[in-house]
Amino acid sequence: MSVNDPFERFGAVPHFDLTSDDVANDQPLTRAQWGSGGGGQDLSPQLSWSGFPPETKSFVITVHDPDAPTGSGFWHWAVYNIPASVTSIASGAGAEGGASLPQGAAMLSNELGAKSFTGAGPPPGTGTHHYNIVVHALDVERLDLDPSSTPAILGFNAHFHTLARGFLVPIATAGDI
Repeated sequence: MSVNDPFERFGAVPHFDLTSDDVANDQPLTRAQWGSGGGGQDLSPQLSWSGFPPETKSFVITVHDPDAPTGSGFWHWAVYNIPASVTSIASGAGAEGGASLPQGAAMLSNELGAKSFTGAGPPPGTGTHHYNIVVHALDVERLDLDPSSTPAILGFNAHFHTLARGFLVPIATAGDI
């Protein structure tokens, strides 16, 4: 793995392969994955995963920027209850309303209060931001969360059911687009 595991302090779990047609480790995000306020399209990236444990019963996808100047980072996207039979998400699946998500999957509100993917938008002077795109393989078919839960609550609940993770960490710096 060429990047640091953003979850290593929570206990080791195996890693599986996570790839994308749209983003890559340590590479700048494209205009499509930037926020519309910064000239982008708020387009969630295409993701594909493989090599996860056979006992996986569902997946969670999270996108988090730990470098945001907030003290707690910035949640860009949180999707849960993705069936174990699903091994990819199309580009744009994070559009408001979730119509392109697999049956049964649900999104939580991001930091802007939208149930959608919000693209990058690092403020000037805050350096390079790392976007932790993580697919978590879980040992349960579903997480019963209140639809108004935060991505942090999703992470807390997923933590206790995570069998393995795949992750990509693209970057963005103010002025990149």
